[in-house]
Amino acid sequence: MMTMRKSLISLFLLTFIATSAADKRAMTVEDLWAMERIGEVQLSPDGSQLVFELTRYSMEKNSGITSLWLLSTRGGEPRCLTSTETSSRMPRWTPDGAAISFLSSRNGKSEIYLLPLNGGEPSVLTDFPLDIESYIWSPNGHRLAFTAVVNPQATGIEESAAWNKAAQESAVKAYIVDQLLFRTWNQWIVNKKNHVFICDALGKNYRDMTPGDYNSPPLDLTGLQDYVFSPNSEMLAFVSNRTAMPAANTNNDIFLILDENNEICLTADNEAVDNFPIFSPDGNLLAYKAMKRPGFEADEYDIKIYDLRNKSVISLTDHFDLSPEEMIWSPDGKTILFNAEERGREPIYRIDLSSRKIEKLISDHMNSSLMISPDGKTLYFKRQSSIMPNELFAMDLAKRAIRRLSFINQPLLSELELYAVEDFTFTSFDGQQAHGFLVKPPFFDPQNKYPLIYLIHGGPQGMWADDFHYRWNTELFASRGYVVAAVNFRGSKGYGQEWCDAVSKDWGGGPYQDLMSGLDYLVQNYSFIDANKVAAAGASFGGYMINWIATQTDRFKALVSHAGAFDLRSKYGSTEELWFPEWEFGGTPYEQPELYEKWSPSVYVENWRKFSTPTLVTHGERDYRVPVNQALQMFTALQRMGVPSRLIVFPDEDHFVSKPQNARLWWNEVFDWIERWIK
Repeated sequence: MMTMRKSLISLFLLTFIATSAADKRAMTVEDLWAMERIGEVQLSPDGSQLVFELTRYSMEKNSGITSLWLLSTRGGEPRCLTSTETSSRMPRWTPDGAAISFLSSRNGKSEIYLLPLNGGEPSVLTDFPLDIESYIWSPNGHRLAFTAVVNPQATGIEESAAWNKAAQESAVKAYIVDQLLFRTWNQWIVNKKNHVFICDALGKNYRDMTPGDYNSPPLDLTGLQDYVFSPNSEMLAFVSNRTAMPAANTNNDIFLILDENNEICLTADNEAVDNFPIFSPDGNLLAYKAMKRPGFEADEYDIKIYDLRNKSVISLTDHFDLSPEEMIWSPDGKTILFNAEERGREPIYRIDLSSRKIEKLISDHMNSSLMISPDGKTLYFKRQSSIMPNELFAMDLAKRAIRRLSFINQPLLSELELYAVEDFTFTSFDGQQAHGFLVKPPFFDPQNKYPLIYLIHGGPQGMWADDFHYRWNTELFASRGYVVAAVNFRGSKGYGQEWCDAVSKDWGGGPYQDLMSGLDYLVQNYSFIDANKVAAAGASFGGYMINWIATQTDRFKALVSHAGAFDLRSKYGSTEELWFPEWEFGGTPYEQPELYEKWSPSVYVENWRKFSTPTLVTHGERDYRVPVNQALQMFTALQRMGVPSRLIVFPDEDHFVSKPQNARLWWNEVFDWIERWIK
């Protein structure tokens, strides 16, 4: 009888599993955009609640709306706080915990709003002539600091706003430029600078704390928060680049405003990047992140401690061969918690200030938005993986027990057949070990043969990770029946600074050979990969590498290049941040032309007479980091040499394809292109 009962139970379980598997389906691009995205998260002053941004996109409306939600730190169902018809972003608790402030443009201009938690509708707090970009509360709740973009030549904020209005209404749209930097990423910034302002708790009596023709905070190479009040609310630390040509250096410095007429630079002796200042709980110490080498944006960060009492500086992490990202103080001021990219993950660490001993608290997946309870016992954070978008988690620091607080996308994820990333390691061309990830297609059968899509990341000092990427999503690439592989070639972050440094001045050398060695390893060690059906795709540096591959080998059936450099000399003359190519290629192309020529795919177009891999080229016309002329040159060369090719240009996109309907077109065109040539 017992045996029959066990058999019936086993049969039921097998039937349930088979039915569940049959109910699963492959992921689609519509699913990717249906995922609800958790953004900024803030812990309440008493540690009992979390407020977070949640963005929902509409494919039909081709846009998204961000609303604010409240969640108990004990878990449960989150509660919506703001309208889902207009966006609300950047939530901040008032220091007394009685209200939540946020930014919204619901009345036509970005202002700070205040939502009392004891009931009532949000009300506008500020009436500033310009859009407010970001803000923070002083710890005592008496003041706010906020940032706005001003015209430094204007006599005041009102004149700056009037000039903006006149420019918008004028039929003349010309830019008159007298100096670098005049545009960045996706916008022109002529006569525009970030400034930090302070106002009172009622949103009145504002004052520009960082006047002058400088960006404070800077436009790039920034920390998570680059202006902050001291615990007693009397001092303000901020980051700025005060050099004559910020476009050609990385000298971001940390400044301290002691009072209205007393400003000092704390990091004047370091010409490399300094950012992300945070005061210790007692206000005596200032932690910040610093690089060592001027001009190098991918140098390793160290956590530094500036003692405000004796003006001494010590490094906490110079013995740690990874680059700290976010950091927070423990409430007792004895330790700092931080995360850092490591081998495709983002673990969380804790360092003791007295011993400088570093311990790893969390190892798996990608962990960010670190927050700690007022009693120092619980760590709150966001976590994502290749099969789960960001969700909220908590860790008991004494027991090291982790619990999930939210599961926003559970209903949709439960429908999808997804395989988590698998790690692989191989010996590259020079004997060094390299690491990558592999993703299997839905309903994988090891007895079958599958085509391979080989993905190449940007940077080049980037990293393929165990994350749910909304642009280059490995699960979506696998959804059409492909095995997906992604190698963290030399130059990638998360493997020590020596590995990261190895790409500089060697763009088409070691990284390319790592990728080819990785491909050799994959087809030799995974019998389910069809070595005769391999495509490659990449963006940014990955797009450059696709362009390079196109001129160097014929082992791929199809290529996809997005936002990739083709001619490095002409790119130098049209990009915006000049420190990057000057470091990567040893100077300007006028003074040091050799490497610009050596590593430009444009120089090797004649190789297409020997082989011609069908290539799809895509680009955003508002991309000022890798300007669209690179895609036009690549496509022109492909066409003139008779290589099967297609060009897709998005007039309303930048370095990324960010609008839902554009993204759907991009994914469909990429899949169609690969399937056309590979199957």
